[in-house]
Amino acid sequence: MNKRQELFLKHQGQTTPYSMVFEVEKAEGNYIWDTSGKAYLDLIAGVSACTLGHGHPRIKEAVKKQVDAYMHVMVYGEFIQNPQYNLAMEYAKHLPKQLNSTYFVNSGVESIEASIKLAKRVTGKTQLVSCKHSYHGSTNGALSIMGEEDMKAKFRPLLPECYHIEFNNIDSLSVINKQTAGVIVEPVQGATGFIPATKAFLQALRAKCTEVGALLIFDEIQTCYGRLGTMFGFEYYNVVPDVLCIAKGMGGGMPIGAFITSDVYMKQLSHDPKLGHITTFGGHPVCCAAALETWNVLKETNILEEVEPKKQAFLEGLKHSKITHINATGLAIGIELESAEVCQFVFDELLKEGVITFFFLFNPKSLRLSPPLTLTLEEINRACNKIIEVLDRYK
Repeated sequence: MNKRQELFLKHQGQTTPYSMVFEVEKAEGNYIWDTSGKAYLDLIAGVSACTLGHGHPRIKEAVKKQVDAYMHVMVYGEFIQNPQYNLAMEYAKHLPKQLNSTYFVNSGVESIEASIKLAKRVTGKTQLVSCKHSYHGSTNGALSIMGEEDMKAKFRPLLPECYHIEFNNIDSLSVINKQTAGVIVEPVQGATGFIPATKAFLQALRAKCTEVGALLIFDEIQTCYGRLGTMFGFEYYNVVPDVLCIAKGMGGGMPIGAFITSDVYMKQLSHDPKLGHITTFGGHPVCCAAALETWNVLKETNILEEVEPKKQAFLEGLKHSKITHINATGLAIGIELESAEVCQFVFDELLKEGVITFFFLFNPKSLRLSPPLTLTLEEINRACNKIIEVLDRYK
């Protein structure tokens, strides 16, 4: 380890004891270059964030244009700013009528925190329900509804009255009752190996929330903006939530999030008390400009139509005796291997070969693929061949 890496580990906060200390020189398209000039095929896209790859020319141009006009001018919600306004209007035109009001925030976890508050404010109730093995972020409220005790134990006490159901188990929905304010669910669980919800489960969940008067909150932080082949994941399932939380891929590489609900519900955060939710930098105009251009590119091209064929190309290319199962919903792909040791070996060897993959928080046996939607079939074939080559090496 060189001096620069040592200083990085000492002076910049770390999330694990196992940082990759990979030093980036530049990123463009579907590739990242290190400081030695080596190119790496990126199969992670900043964990589902860089929807159109790195440095998409239209996104860069939109960002530069907005920087020249203005950046931060006022705390969120006080001034009409074109990037926020135009993006909110696009969502209102595209989404179902009960999702017609957007509140822009800084990140996915802030959208979750705000949605928890909204559910309590709208219903007057206090209980929250989420799924076992769920991941919604690591701030205090999001941690409270997380479905893994190992991540929570050292940070208690957390929010009270948080309960769990089993993902894809309709029989467990009896936990949801008249005291439930909100139910938070991921259409595809992002920390378990990209396990998809079944349509029957989400439909039953929708019906149960309607029955007891709870808000159904979809955590689409990873499944928005085309990841599943539809603009939003709920469209893939044809189940409409009361609150839609989005982030990651919406910014095309810029930091932004949002929660979307009805204007009737949203207005309840503006009074009694006023400032029911407030953020200084939420909906930063430069980030909104990037999100709007990402949206426009997805609408004006055939990228969404290509997601399913690209998924099939991965499935065709990833056949090996050490692969025990593959979860693939759109380009959210979890490759389950024989053991955590095999997974670590494959990750390490692929990085040496110039291919970037990643892990899942709650599933050490599975390799994560969430590539840019712009990945080509040739790049997919090359990536699959590298994965198979590396698996062949493991003894």
